[in-house]
Order: sequence, then structure tokens, then C-alpha cells
Amino acid sequence: MAQRVTMSDVAREAGVSLMTVSRVVNEKGEISPETRQRVQEVIARLGYRPSGIARSLAGGQTHTIGLVVPDIANPYFSGIAHGVASVANAEGFGVLLCDCEEETTREISMLDVLEEKRVDGVIVAAPRTPTADLLPVLERHPNAVIVNRLFDETEYTSASGYVINDDKAGGYAIAKHLIERGHKHIAFLAGPPTSYGSMRRMRGYQLALEENYLDFNPEIVRYCTPTVEGGRVIIGQLLAEHPEISGLFCFNDLVAIGVLQQLQQLGLKVPDDLAIIGYDDIPMASWVTPSLSTCRVNFEEMGREATKLLINYISDCTEDCKNIVMQPRLIIRESAP
Repeated sequence: MAQRVTMSDVAREAGVSLMTVSRVVNEKGEISPETRQRVQEVIARLGYRPSGIARSLAGGQTHTIGLVVPDIANPYFSGIAHGVASVANAEGFGVLLCDCEEETTREISMLDVLEEKRVDGVIVAAPRTPTADLLPVLERHPNAVIVNRLFDETEYTSASGYVINDDKAGGYAIAKHLIERGHKHIAFLAGPPTSYGSMRRMRGYQLALEENYLDFNPEIVRYCTPTVEGGRVIIGQLLAEHPEISGLFCFNDLVAIGVLQQLQQLGLKVPDDLAIIGYDDIPMASWVTPSLSTCRVNFEEMGREATKLLINYISDCTEDCKNIVMQPRLIIRESAP
């Protein structure tokens, strides 16, 4: 096995001191152009690579950020991850991805791992952990940006910043559209009970019902796993118990697609028997038959903006550090025209 080239090897070959090589590598201090070029040529010829650990100890940064997501298999979170990676790579940061696979208890352990890795900051997407458990762990990280969750129940927070989608407005727009199309019994498949995005969508849904003098019926709000299987499993029982339902608001597009599949098995037609609206506008929403009405969330842009904000905090906010609220947009297709 080839021996690792060290800074001492570069200094000896270039005929300079270790301090001079260090200054060239870290781009600090005053060095003549001729000396800098000679050292750089030796570095290239010997294939010297600075130790990331040593540089982090010296400079206080590892140039890595952590990303924690509930489920990377969900196109919403993979889209966020893509946005994070695109900005991080452009800015010279590596990304350590932690996938919780919809196991809420893993969020804390993943944040502990990222602390041990000495990341410069973390992005936590739609965390499900209760506030009292999550905030003390976030406090141990020098910088933290939260995607799609606010800590409404406390004035104190250890998060540096937020990028959120206005889910209350999204839930309101969906329910309002269904009401305007004449639906009076509108069910909500609300996703995981620990989802704070679901809670905000619920508020918008309830507000639209209230404004149109329709009663809120908790019996037609059902929690489910945020997957195709989750929608497929729950819809049959819901319709059997409440055949009056004519409109359905789904937590996300995956749940809505599962509902579409199961209704086909049951011989029910969409939208004639049941009008359906999803959430997120993942690519599959326009591919299924009938095409899925949904609420578009620019999840890649959320990832990009969260990373810009985090890197800005890591740089001590050399630019104006502002929390970001993004607006969803109702997309009308065949499932709920």
C-alpha cells in the first residue's frame, strides 16, 4: 500500500518550511507568488491531500453539514435532499444524510451521531419528535435550520432558522376547492399523528369548513402512514363506515395514489364517486390515471433555501438571515376538477 504523502514531504521537496506549506494549503498569510506556485506544483506532483480532521481542528470547521429526513424513499424528502446537496456542493460542503425511515425515535440518535461527526450545522426536515425532547438536542449543534416545522408552543428555540411551507394555506385551498364543487362531506387522511405539517393542514381544512358553515366531523379524519400502502389500507374501511363522503383530502400524493389504486379495486370511479386531492405534487401525481389534483410544494427549493440559510449562519450571517415561508399552489387535474 502506498504511503500517505504528508505536509513534511511537500515542505522537504519544495525546500520550504512546514509553516509555508500550511499557509499555501489554508490560503492564509503572505507568501510570494513564486513560492506559492512552487509549493502548489509539488502538491500536485506528489498528490498531497490535506487531512480533513487536522484542518477542522485547526480552523474549527469540518465543511460538512448534516441532513435528517423522516423517509428518503418519499419523493418529498428526496427532493429536499437534492436541493440541499446542490447548494452544499457548490459551496464546498459535504452532506451527511440520516434517514429515519419514519421511526421518530431515530431523530434524536441521528442528531447525536452528527454531533459526534462535528458537522458545522444541521438541517432537520419535518421533525416528528416532541419539542421538549428535540430542542435540547438541537442546542448542542452550533447551527440548525428546520424545514417545515415551527415550535409554536414555546418562545425559546435553539434552532437558528426556518424554511416552512404555508400548510395552513394549502389545507384551506384544498377544502375550499372541494366545497365550491358542491362537496359537503369531505374526509381528511391526515398522515402521521406526529406530523406538524399535518396539524397545520388540519387547521386550514377546519377553517374552510367553518367559513362555509359546514360541521367538522372528527370521525372522517383518519391518521395513516404517509405511503401508498397507507392510503390503500385505510380508504375501504372509511368509506364503508361513512358512505356519505364525496370529497377526500389526502396528507400527501403517495397516500392519494394508494386511494386511487384501492378505489379501482372496489369498482368506484374518480371523481364521480369520490373527488380526491393530494399534497406535494410529486412527479407521479401527473402520471397516474386519473391524474391527481394536488397542492404543489417546491420541495427542492425548500432544500436549497434551507442550505443557503444554514451556510449563512455558519458564516456568522454575513448576509441578512431571514426565515422563509413558501406558498403552496393548488394544481387542478382530473381527480378533482
